[in-house]
Amino acid sequence: MRRVLMVNFGVFLLFCVGLLSTTLGQVSDDSDTNSTTAVYIVTLRQAPTLHLFQQQEAVTTVREQNHQGSKHGDTSTFTTPKLQPRNMSKSRYWRSRRSAISQAHDSLLRGALKGEKYIKLYSFHYLINGFAVFVSSQQAEKLSRRSEVVNIVLDFSVRTATTYTPQFMGLPKGAWVKEGGYETAGEGIVIGFIDTGIDPTHPSFNGTDTSQRQYPIPNHFSGVCEVTPDFPSGSCNRKLVGARHFAQSAITRGIFNSSEDFASPFDGDGHGTHTASIAAGNHGVSAVVSGHNFGSASGIAPRAHISVYKALYKSFGGFAADVVAAIDQAAQDGVDILSLSITPNRSPPGVATFFNPLDMAMLSAVKAGIFVVQAAGNTGPSPKSMSSFSPWIFTVGAATHDRVYSNSITLGNNVTIPGVGLALPTDEGKMFTMISAVDALKNKSSAVDKDMYASECQDYDSFDKDLICGKLLICSYSIRFVLGLSTIKQALAVSKNLSAKGVVFYMDPYVLGFQINPTPMDMPGIIIPSPEDSKVLLKYYNSTLERDATTKEIVRFRGVAAITGGQKANFSDRAPKIMYYSARGPDPQDSFLNDADILKPNLVAPGHSIWGAWSSAATDSTEFEGESFAMMSGTSMAAPHVAGVAALIKQKFRKFSPSAIASALSTTSVTLDNKGEEIMAQRAYANPDQSMTPATPFDMGNGFVNATAALDPGLIFDTSFDDYMSFLCGINGSAPAVFNYTGKNCLLSNATISGSDLNLPSITLSRLNNTRTVQRLMKNIAGNETYSVGLVPPFGVLMKASPTQFSIASGETKVLSVTFKAKKNSSIASFGTIKLFGDMGHIVHIPVSVIVKMVSKQ
Repeated sequence: MRRVLMVNFGVFLLFCVGLLSTTLGQVSDDSDTNSTTAVYIVTLRQAPTLHLFQQQEAVTTVREQNHQGSKHGDTSTFTTPKLQPRNMSKSRYWRSRRSAISQAHDSLLRGALKGEKYIKLYSFHYLINGFAVFVSSQQAEKLSRRSEVVNIVLDFSVRTATTYTPQFMGLPKGAWVKEGGYETAGEGIVIGFIDTGIDPTHPSFNGTDTSQRQYPIPNHFSGVCEVTPDFPSGSCNRKLVGARHFAQSAITRGIFNSSEDFASPFDGDGHGTHTASIAAGNHGVSAVVSGHNFGSASGIAPRAHISVYKALYKSFGGFAADVVAAIDQAAQDGVDILSLSITPNRSPPGVATFFNPLDMAMLSAVKAGIFVVQAAGNTGPSPKSMSSFSPWIFTVGAATHDRVYSNSITLGNNVTIPGVGLALPTDEGKMFTMISAVDALKNKSSAVDKDMYASECQDYDSFDKDLICGKLLICSYSIRFVLGLSTIKQALAVSKNLSAKGVVFYMDPYVLGFQINPTPMDMPGIIIPSPEDSKVLLKYYNSTLERDATTKEIVRFRGVAAITGGQKANFSDRAPKIMYYSARGPDPQDSFLNDADILKPNLVAPGHSIWGAWSSAATDSTEFEGESFAMMSGTSMAAPHVAGVAALIKQKFRKFSPSAIASALSTTSVTLDNKGEEIMAQRAYANPDQSMTPATPFDMGNGFVNATAALDPGLIFDTSFDDYMSFLCGINGSAPAVFNYTGKNCLLSNATISGSDLNLPSITLSRLNNTRTVQRLMKNIAGNETYSVGLVPPFGVLMKASPTQFSIASGETKVLSVTFKAKKNSSIASFGTIKLFGDMGHIVHIPVSVIVKMVSKQ
């Protein structure tokens, strides 16, 4: 089951990464390290293609500036490079360079491992210069001693972390209108997905949409589509413009199962198809599940193009070497946006969480002008449970929307119990007799002895059909359903074969803190997710049983009930609210969970009970097996919502840098719910709606995504690649790691900065010692405007801004200085906000978080 299901012993993660190590020889808890041979990711000293490309570009730019002279209001620092490193595979020069680098890698391996056996899996040349190789630990040690090698990392394992959300996000009357309607929303933008692949036959990915307009393929994209028996010629079209798969690390380990995992871009899991449709699925596709039409589905950017890089698989997850290869290829192909739902299941070891192969590859992707979106992880609600760390990555948490599929059962004593289930109702409120599965067994004693799980209604032969016919069958829902040992689908099939009128699932009282999404049912049915409500049902049922005075055998079933059905949605729920499973800040800077001066998550988006396309071969969620749409939950569903909005921003502002897109998303976000009140956050696994308190920036970042406002942000806060490097060099003891991953010598840096000094649209101070001043550089991308500054200081902190009012012309930049002074000692995080109110209607929101406050003695 891919849905987020909670039990008292933990959470089932969606798309998690198990890091083995970041240095050669480091002890790990993964069994892979016990092998004498393993896959290693080797990074070389020479700069990758991208860096060389931009070094040449920088020289060209300087020459042009010296020739033309500097101009007031120049926008170069707020845009992607003038000569974008895209379409590389179409360039003969860069193809020859790729070949030369690959040959250099081969030469290095031959020289270091003379006559020895090894397997080179990949040559990386674009975002990082290096390779993945299958060698023994002794061979890895030899490679590490070569002067060309600066870093060698043991490969680590990875595994997997909408019909209405466009309306809830205001797209039809807002952002889509601004982009010319859904017919053009996202046109010309390519979103790359690192996921489990895609089902190209799904109507959400047709090359011609419902208006019969063909998609023009962007000239800047050069990706290709693999052709395999599972992914035949013609699978790609003008919508799905690229598809590859990466599995060399898994194949080399001998764990790749071609019958289940598909050695092709085809999605055998369902997750990749789902996420791609959320971001960029076609508009107006009917979402029919169990024969019921739940509405017309649409992606957030329905005219955007999709390129798939399959690096995750149903049976084993995936490995970092394959994921890095996928990221590298996506950047070469020229994707505009990269959407990932891959996160570590613990903080990477080493000097800082930011130094791991995935984050470093994504840093180079950002340098190439690609906006990178990553799921926050489903490890909440504990503090410091964040699984996406780096400031150059846009991290998204999960929130609800206001659509709810509610179901209920009314008992014969007029008590109504709420539940879930995308089910049919019983006949017009008519009451039907109920019978428990354990009371309908053919031979109660022998059957129970044979199958202690008979109450879960999984075996047709165990039951007396004559007893059940025309009644509501009561079945138990236990942890076995979570583990996939029992299924709703099987219980429904058994109930139908027994001619039951409907089926009622009660929650096993021994399972605590359990929450389940609505599940499709092709007959009247309901799941009661609350153990307390389940006790109410069972108490009523048992009280109505008529028994023989002597034998105590049941002679009559007198309990009756009616099911309302749950296929009709209502839209009255208070929303958004932050889901309990969504990972929380503060951002851990290292494996010791010291706090970084970086706000995470960056934003929240719809991630709970999301309809999306489903692969025809997907078996991951039994309840949706064979369906064309599925309802999933998790931060993995939230991330592609933001990827879709980013496509709309990129379509309007073609020269925006990744950090400019991040700024537009962040400063325009919503901080109040649809009732005009504070957004709430669930704080516990058990009964999460009873444990809510107002959300803080560590729960929701800047707030809930506002697609329409993000297309007109007014002011932009931009951060350059050099700023990120200065930040990395500023981390104590980071110089070797920075050099290993980037080739940059921190000793030659003119200056270093802390995380709070990065020009981010938020301010986080993990440690305020007396007084601190931070600055933010603002650029006006709208018309001339005058702003006033409003401050709400964190508790225990004095906060002053300069200027308090300013006028800023179109294209002009200004500096905002904010001074913080601790008023009292405290180690409890407190939160405030800075709001810039423009006289032309723009409102810029900057959240403030201060954790430790220290006041020196006078």
